[in-house]
Amino acid sequence: MKVVYNGDIVNEGKRFRGYVVTEGEMIVEVGHGMPSPCMIEASEDDIDAEGGLILPGVIDDHVHFRDPGLTHKADMASESRAAVAGGVTSFMDMPNTVPNTTTIKALEDKFAHAAQESVANYSFYIGATNDNLAELKAVDYSRVCGIKAFLGSSTGGMLLSDPEAMRRVFSETDALIAIHSEDEDIIKANRARYVAACGENLPLRYHELIRSREACFACTQRAVQLASECDTRLHLMHISTADELALLSPAPLGEKRITAEACIAHLNFNNSDYERLGNRIKCNPAVKSAADQQALQRAVNEGLIDVIGTDHAPHLLSEKQGGCLQAASGMPMVQFSLVVMLEQARQGIFTTETVVEKMCHAPALLFGIEQRGFLRRGYQADIAVVVPEPSGHTLSDADVLSKCGWTPLEGFAVHHRVKATLVNGHTAYLNGRVNEAARGQRLTFTH
Repeated sequence: MKVVYNGDIVNEGKRFRGYVVTEGEMIVEVGHGMPSPCMIEASEDDIDAEGGLILPGVIDDHVHFRDPGLTHKADMASESRAAVAGGVTSFMDMPNTVPNTTTIKALEDKFAHAAQESVANYSFYIGATNDNLAELKAVDYSRVCGIKAFLGSSTGGMLLSDPEAMRRVFSETDALIAIHSEDEDIIKANRARYVAACGENLPLRYHELIRSREACFACTQRAVQLASECDTRLHLMHISTADELALLSPAPLGEKRITAEACIAHLNFNNSDYERLGNRIKCNPAVKSAADQQALQRAVNEGLIDVIGTDHAPHLLSEKQGGCLQAASGMPMVQFSLVVMLEQARQGIFTTETVVEKMCHAPALLFGIEQRGFLRRGYQADIAVVVPEPSGHTLSDADVLSKCGWTPLEGFAVHHRVKATLVNGHTAYLNGRVNEAARGQRLTFTH
């Protein structure tokens, strides 16, 4: 038995001083106030939350752990350890690896590898291509989080570009389809125009002009229309513009067939940060204006945005060098996502309850993840314990557990620290140390 106590439980829209008792892998009690002294005495491994927060473990629906094939910059072991250090207990990893995860064999190979290496719970998307519909239809989606379709090119070069193939994927599969939504033709035309005018060595400021707001809106609008025609369960990943929000509904999550994610980068940065941070915040889709950032923050509070993910996408700093067309797009974010969002809550942008809703509860509901995402009796004991740091702590590259070894948040001050992370009742992270013996489990789904 374990007891996590002396903290504010934030769960299902409520906040109260309480404690959580676990037995084996499961939560057996969520109580108000302090546990009895005999309960703490009987605990094999009690965790004092020090007046901080006791939260459901974060579920990140959008990571790129680069394994297999790109493991010089990240791998399943390093990135899952970074995840639990950040209070993330479950992740869903993308298929643009080497080889691309576009077959059931490649998918199951990743699951087998994660079972050996991952400290956090895991699932993997299967990637859609122009010619793998038969594979997509053969997947057991009670054991796989969904299909990922890149409608605009990104790291890995996987693209669903044929309109008829896209329609068939949308209409003939019964899985959740998550998309990277940027119009490839618009991007190519923008690139050609700016290269013709200014040459190949374009400065970083051209990135958001090439991967423009028009490219985002046109592709998202087309995908939403097709999903509506086909009654597709569509999930729009990393929405980055205010324009796209007009395509979304504020209806309760359970009533939606089309849902949307915002990522930490687009909620935390805008294009004025390029001068200070440079290629460290170069990502696809590009960070946009301050007005877009503020519109996304409002959309989180208003229910237009359903979940918050990271798009954790590590590269070596050496790969982030060069101009707009040379520097790799993507940044590591999984380790600090929770404390950054709690910092925004501290600043009054969100409430702590909203952060928990969008990072813990909503991903579980949206994907139909079984017995996770909430502090409930009979649920898996996935728990994050966050303690206050009133004087603040400045994040730095030296803190990073991701193999890439850097963060776009260097110099960013936060006032919370993840003290402990429990994964299936086991202490996977405590006071700066990852439990190397801990292993996560394969997520299962009701969708």
